[in-house]
Amino acid sequence: MTKPTFNVDNNPNPADRHMAITPNDATVLDPIPRALKVTVAGNLAIADADGTAITYPVSAGDIIPFRATTVLSTGTTATVVAWY
Repeated sequence: MTKPTFNVDNNPNPADRHMAITPNDATVLDPIPRALKVTVAGNLAIADADGTAITYPVSAGDIIPFRATTVLSTGTTATVVAWY
């Protein structure tokens, strides 16, 4: 897996861009979002920079303060937006 760009490390400012995410098992998010905002409840399967994937139950309105490298289609039923 190619390591994605981490362009907002140690940045105390709030996100200033957002983008809808289409879950895909093979797509590495680049740049890495600062957080994910859940817009539709369900399960959220995300992977970290080491490729470790975990599925979380999430509710609409949740903010996931995790720099996920991939939002996996396998296991994801929630809808999320990336904050950069």
